[in-house]
Amino acid sequence: MQLNLSGQHLDITDSLRDHVNKKFEKLTRHFDHMTNVHVVLSVEKERQKAEATVHVSGADLFASDEQENMYSAIENLVAKLDRQIIKHKDKITNHHQADGAMKKHNAS
Repeated sequence: MQLNLSGQHLDITDSLRDHVNKKFEKLTRHFDHMTNVHVVLSVEKERQKAEATVHVSGADLFASDEQENMYSAIENLVAKLDRQIIKHKDKITNHHQADGAMKKHNAS
């Protein structure tokens, strides 16, 4: 998984980069076919915004979150992406199981 991290109106510190890397490593538990992740962290007045695009096999997943704290925005962002990845994985696996069940049913 290649992780691209960029900041708008924000300097990316080492601790912030480590936090993002640690949180996004958890996403590979559910689905290891992620090829590229692009994370953008930005500051707009009092709001800290984190958004990410994850390229997985068969789809591009996007999520964003705004909080007053950048670390909590990143955690909420990863939670949203985690749910999307699980849903995408279920969609892929259920699709193939449904095809097999239909072929078996039609054969008998």
